[in-house]
Amino acid sequence: MNEKIIHLESIVKNYKVGTQIVRALRSVTIDINKGEYVAIMGASGSGKSTLMNIIGCLDTPTSGKYVLNGKDASRLSDDQLAEIRNTEIGFIFQVFNLLPRNTALENVMLPLVYSGIRKNERKRMAVETLTDVGLDDRMLHRPNELSGGQRQRVAVARALVNKPSLLLADEPTGNLDSKISEEIMELFAEIHRKGNTLLIVTHEEDIAKHAHRIIRLKDGEVESDIINPNPIY
Repeated sequence: MNEKIIHLESIVKNYKVGTQIVRALRSVTIDINKGEYVAIMGASGSGKSTLMNIIGCLDTPTSGKYVLNGKDASRLSDDQLAEIRNTEIGFIFQVFNLLPRNTALENVMLPLVYSGIRKNERKRMAVETLTDVGLDDRMLHRPNELSGGQRQRVAVARALVNKPSLLLADEPTGNLDSKISEEIMELFAEIHRKGNTLLIVTHEEDIAKHAHRIIRLKDGEVESDIINPNPIY
């Protein structure tokens, strides 16, 4: 029996811009099971960034229900949402968001500080995760001493170190050339093979083709939701 990790039911998100109401999401209903590899696609203005923010507990819906791993995130306080973000979701961003003065090891240890884990255990977990993403020889390097691909690997390790229920990547190859992009997508494939639930938001067809399921948004609604019969890996 499939275990549901994301349940979005009739999600509506409206924004007020001046005197106008912008309807960013219009009754979106999506279920994602544990262990799935899903790409969310759509042109600019389709609602994919708004949907990602709601799934990532960075924003709340105007109406509708969002259940993440059994928790009703649409009814939680800001503090409770922050707790979910730290324990349930690993974020990977296009711009890496690494602290420039910290080493790769220190950047990866950072989320564990907020989890109350002791320093020796934080270091052990960070070393293990950086080794898993192929950076065992770059742990003491700062971001400006790393290539773009290596910086994204540090960001992936930081997202994974807490062993989150969901890995959420927003345009993860947007700042990388095609060769490095392929390396990062191979890394994502390996992460998925280990049983992680992976959700990638992208506008690039070549990136979406790695996913096993592709959801397309248009004008704030689900235009299509299909299984990819031939994922690249």
